[in-house]
Amino acid sequence: MEPETTALITDPMGVFGFLAAIVAGVFWISELPRCRKLFEVVPPVIYVYFLPMLATTAGITPSASPLYDWTVPYLLLFALLMLMVSVDVMSIARLGATALFMVAAGTVGIVIGGPISLLIFQGALPADAWTGFAALSGSWIGGTANMVAISESVGTSPDAMGPVIVVDTVVGYGWMGVLIALVGFQGRFDRRTRARTETVEETNSRLADMDRERRPTTLRDAVVMIGLGMACAVGAQRLGNTFPSMGDPPIISGTTWAILIVVTGGLALSFTRLRELEKVGASGLGYTALYLLLAGIGAQADLRAVLDAPVYLAAGAVWIAIHVAVLLIAARIVRAPLFFVATGSMANIGGAASAPVVAGVYHRAMAPIGLLMAVAGYILGIYAALLCAWLLGLVGG
Repeated sequence: MEPETTALITDPMGVFGFLAAIVAGVFWISELPRCRKLFEVVPPVIYVYFLPMLATTAGITPSASPLYDWTVPYLLLFALLMLMVSVDVMSIARLGATALFMVAAGTVGIVIGGPISLLIFQGALPADAWTGFAALSGSWIGGTANMVAISESVGTSPDAMGPVIVVDTVVGYGWMGVLIALVGFQGRFDRRTRARTETVEETNSRLADMDRERRPTTLRDAVVMIGLGMACAVGAQRLGNTFPSMGDPPIISGTTWAILIVVTGGLALSFTRLRELEKVGASGLGYTALYLLLAGIGAQADLRAVLDAPVYLAAGAVWIAIHVAVLLIAARIVRAPLFFVATGSMANIGGAASAPVVAGVYHRAMAPIGLLMAVAGYILGIYAALLCAWLLGLVGG
């Protein structure tokens, strides 16, 4: 696709440098003491997406560039590999049945809630809205990486992504605020449901044995991670293109095969010594690639798409309500305390950035369990979100 000649910056490397500067600026400013409160309310990921969108709307960057055709497949696969290799699967398994059951229940709520919500609001939404819902299901079962992965799998247009980001922010973080506000009711909830609160203490004792040592990244570490990540990304992309597309509308494409290869292969590698790469910043490098990718996606979007957000917001609220209903039923079945309801929900909706915050609000020492539950949700995410995307395709395709 040829770049637009009306943009101020059209050279692909110039566009990349501009977007990289935006990402760097956002994260540098987010750590300034006077700005931290602002970024707690509106997280950096939102600026990373919307500032490039504003730049394109203002004519600074193009909405189409050869750069975007490269960054989407390769930076995404690189990011996913780094994130998967760093997963401590055994620590997640030791969290206990209640924690894992609540994460899975939250995932089920997202999978069934999306198609139901789309069915209710379909008449007031564009024909390709299901692709935006599919992308949102990825975000709500694992975070930004899954959102990008699913959007690529189903071919979500840049215009359809604008309202999705709004819903992800307003509804997702609005629900996080509700969960934090409910902390004062956890005693009453636990007594009324006769919750087994001893599971929290058992999990807390397991966390005491976990050691997540980190050390500074050396030149050797950086070269190994970048070389391994990019080689695997290119290899997975080439291999994925040899498999046939599946579904009508297509859900399993060449890109999807490549994503599944990287996610599954990365999880397998996490059982080897390569997981030691997390101690030198593998996941941080993965998130760096992910945010650069998200900036490129934002630069392709049309700001006018946000005008469709009111209906999307209503649909998102219904979707969350179904998710919560499933969680409450699950909590009743296993007599889970409100702590696991809240953290299990945020492990899906908010991911690794938000789940530890909510967990720490309910029990100060339990923030690490929020992180591990979020990682468990992330592992489920790519597979469960593909199932949700398939169901959404049946409803809206």
